Amino acid sequence: MRSRHSIDTPRAQMTGAEIVLQALRDNGVQHIFGYPGAAVLPIYDELFQQEDIRHILVRHEQGAGHAAEGYARSTGKVGVMLVTSGPGVTNAITPLQDALMDSVPLVCLSGQVPTTLIGSDAFQECDTVGITRACTKHNRLVGDVNDLAATIHEAFRIARSGRPGPVLVDMPKDVLFASGSYTPPEAVGRRISYQPDRRGDIGKIEAAVALMATARRPVICVGGGVINSGPEAVKLLRELVDLSGFPVTSTLMGLGAYPASSPNWLKMAGLHGSYEANMAMHDCDLMLCIGARFDGGVTSSIDSFSPNSRKIHIDIDASSLNKTVRADIGIRGDAAHVLADLVRLWRALPQAPDRAGLTEWWGTIAGWRARRSFSYAMRDDVIMPQYAIERLHQLTKDRDTYITTEVGQHRIWAAQYYDFERPNRWMASGGLGTMGYALPAALGVQIANPNSLVIDIAGDACVQLTMKEMSAAVQHEAPIKIFILNNGYSGTVRQRQHGNPDFVKLAEAYGGHGIRCEKPAELDDAILEMIEVDMPVLFDCRVAELANCLPMIRTGRAHNDMLLPGGLDGAPFGVSRPW
Repeated sequence: MRSRHSIDTPRAQMTGAEIVLQALRDNGVQHIFGYPGAAVLPIYDELFQQEDIRHILVRHEQGAGHAAEGYARSTGKVGVMLVTSGPGVTNAITPLQDALMDSVPLVCLSGQVPTTLIGSDAFQECDTVGITRACTKHNRLVGDVNDLAATIHEAFRIARSGRPGPVLVDMPKDVLFASGSYTPPEAVGRRISYQPDRRGDIGKIEAAVALMATARRPVICVGGGVINSGPEAVKLLRELVDLSGFPVTSTLMGLGAYPASSPNWLKMAGLHGSYEANMAMHDCDLMLCIGARFDGGVTSSIDSFSPNSRKIHIDIDASSLNKTVRADIGIRGDAAHVLADLVRLWRALPQAPDRAGLTEWWGTIAGWRARRSFSYAMRDDVIMPQYAIERLHQLTKDRDTYITTEVGQHRIWAAQYYDFERPNRWMASGGLGTMGYALPAALGVQIANPNSLVIDIAGDACVQLTMKEMSAAVQHEAPIKIFILNNGYSGTVRQRQHGNPDFVKLAEAYGGHGIRCEKPAELDDAILEMIEVDMPVLFDCRVAELANCLPMIRTGRAHNDMLLPGGLDGAPFGVSRPW
């Protein structure tokens, strides 16, 4: 069933609510995540009279936003959320800011009180445009129904172009009831003030290739911008690494852009990155950074960050260039376009670069790898969290698996011990570090990928912030797996959590399946049970209470000043992961 009005002419007459639904169809939307309220009831009336777009009812507007984020990040499409006025909007602020910081394309459709009441402190009124100005890429209040379609089309274009991000369209209730003309996407002109240039300066790219060709200790650091750019960027990155032989590391958000099984992979860099990645970042003579913004989790001390290297920084967002780290060559451009030029120019070099220095560099890296910085002490009486993630990875790596997580020790262990071979399989709240992100994000991923295995690697504190979305998962038959590393602490701050619920009983109360595991010997069977159950699962994995996340850059220090497992000198101990 479609809208009651078919579009036979470019200016078909519809109600505002009908315009919203048709605009969503014309932008390829199949799912939206939302929670109803008075200001958006006209849209809900139309939603229930059609079948093209599926509405996923969540239990809180924050859940709608994070679910839309998970949907967007796992598919590369624009995620859509629908919220009502006032508290509906204010509840959406956290996912909007989360999406802004992590470059996630979202369109938030928000209801507003009638135009005649705006500014009167009406029931459930707030200054939506003012409140969301700082946490969206663009926002707009639509005062005329005839502008509604064009505004929504523009919102989708802005959300997915340039550096992706969230865009909000605020719609007064009387505009949704009013009749007006529908404008199809092709009839909407491009905003003159927003024309992001995807191609990099060819002169700067040529200079970058010249630096790369003479480097003896190079390293490539990739961020989420490579993944956001799409499959072509990922393919070209791998081609460039094959051609150059350079080692590769990534930020937290860049995991999956380059396969973890490759010998050129140094693992993640940064605060809890591997010893080899951080030492390479510190001692390199050339750093090629693609699609990362040099946030504090990667750089630690700016004054001592990679002190002897020339730096090439590629980013679609001009404001990221030279914002925190001064680049010798800053190239504004889309990762795929710039990588295509880098590969082409590298192939056109008059002679192959000297590999002698690179061979010596790889020998140094091999010594750093031998420190086994992700070692940990194994115990027979309690599950070590690192071991839990290792076993989860081993038992799911050959499946079509997506991982979500949020912030805290569980995120660090997931990033360290779950190896990603492909992009768009790792969904973490990176910049904002949002507790409660992962469960609704898993819901969004599962809706987008109904035949895949979707696992939320959760902390016992984080998971409770949005636990109500377990109800949404059950209702919509989304068999997400919530794998809780339960150490009884909010681990990164060591604050004792009192009154954790019985997660098994809680799962059953929601209509899901609960599992508890406390012994290492029983872990594999419990994980397999979790995988095979065709419904939402809460897995209460009881892990050692006081396990620490190592390695770790010492506070405010350089990358080569790290705390390693086994003591400050990094001497391996106990049973460790074989590399």
